[in-house]
Amino acid sequence: MSQARVVTRFAPSPTGALHIGGARTALFNWLYARGRGGKFLLRIEDTDKARSTDENTQAILDGLTWLGLDWDGAPTSQAAAAARHIEVANEMLANGHAYKCFATQDEIQAFREDARTNKTSTLYRSPWRDVADADHPDLPFVVRVKAPRDGATTLNDEVQGAVTWQNEQLDDMILLRSDGSPVYMLAVVVDDHDMGVTHVIRGDDHLANAFRQNLIYDAMGWDKPTLAHIPLIFGPDGKKLSKRHGATGAAEYQALGYPAAGMRNYLTRLGWSHGDDEFFSDAQAREWFDLGGIGKSPARFDTKKLENICGQHIAVSENAALLHELEAFLDATGQNALTSEQHDGILKAMESLKERSKTFPELIDKAHFVLTSRPLEMDEKAAKSLDDVHKGILTELTPQLQTVSWSRDELQGIVATLAEAHDTKLGKLAGPLRAVLAGRAVSPSVFDMMLVLGRDETIARIKDATG
Repeated sequence: MSQARVVTRFAPSPTGALHIGGARTALFNWLYARGRGGKFLLRIEDTDKARSTDENTQAILDGLTWLGLDWDGAPTSQAAAAARHIEVANEMLANGHAYKCFATQDEIQAFREDARTNKTSTLYRSPWRDVADADHPDLPFVVRVKAPRDGATTLNDEVQGAVTWQNEQLDDMILLRSDGSPVYMLAVVVDDHDMGVTHVIRGDDHLANAFRQNLIYDAMGWDKPTLAHIPLIFGPDGKKLSKRHGATGAAEYQALGYPAAGMRNYLTRLGWSHGDDEFFSDAQAREWFDLGGIGKSPARFDTKKLENICGQHIAVSENAALLHELEAFLDATGQNALTSEQHDGILKAMESLKERSKTFPELIDKAHFVLTSRPLEMDEKAAKSLDDVHKGILTELTPQLQTVSWSRDELQGIVATLAEAHDTKLGKLAGPLRAVLAGRAVSPSVFDMMLVLGRDETIARIKDATG
């Protein structure tokens, strides 16, 4: 018998942008499905009408798109399936797994106050649980599930292991509010069932919910999905990741200029491991990712590790693909688009720009010599390195550059010979030369810049600076 096709889902609430923890949850679901030829579905849990906005939904879609997490089919709306959720609650009423509760808020509050006074459980025990329909008043009611009152329930979780919950800790949770609208806890289960979800991979803050949602699966006789509750992400101080730790949203990391491939690699490794592997490709991640590799302890977000991984990904990226992502970064952050000349120049310079760049702002900073135009403005340190002595030496270089073969070896050779003739070292001459070519004291290798700029532009920049 063939194994059922894997179906995972990511189900964010559009009450804010895509949090980095949500991004990792989506990534784990995506990797698990894609690595097994399965489906990765997207459901927008928009039942909180007051806080759900179209702008937040779009921000979530944009964040997933930036991360390269493609989903199958169109995103579905939880709110749009309300009629189906109500239908299931009514079916549970009909089969005796749910009941109508006519208790008022005042009565429930009084029950809880008495429980606190008597130091007993504050879980509400409705007196309407076993009242026959014939004895129901003509008053507003909620629909509650009938939770077992004794014994225990054990759920097997792929990350947490076997987790047991005493049934006396389960309340008869509400399924339909007094206005007839379904609650989130019911909607999640119905949606997962109807969408054919086989694996629910989500944060371990939902573990308690799993026991309550399990009541609905049992009441309806539905197959239960495999559960995997993953630990939360902590900041460096060991507390839940929040704004006080810096950026927390996927869009913020895009705006900071981290490459998507590096972000995927880092988030995959955050709480999951494959031996000692730290740096890996998307193909390796899809092949290796499994639920058994997820740790039980919260993972700590480390910006230095993120930067290190991103730097490695920039270094191995194809130049054209990297330039395409760089242009997307400029667009996303509202910066000027590259001119065709700048585009070609950066592409030509990309091998030297990639070296030791961890983010796109760093790469753009290195590309200053391509992006700027004559006459160059020099920063203070660059201007200081270009004294009259070095201006004189560089003036001698100009005629030699007119005829030299334009290759790294030849260029390096004539500059080294010139330095020797003036009883100095090549490194001492590189600073002033860097200043006239880039206008900065820090840049790629002077010979890399000369090769990118070409003969005419190199000579013109030297002449501008030396008079």
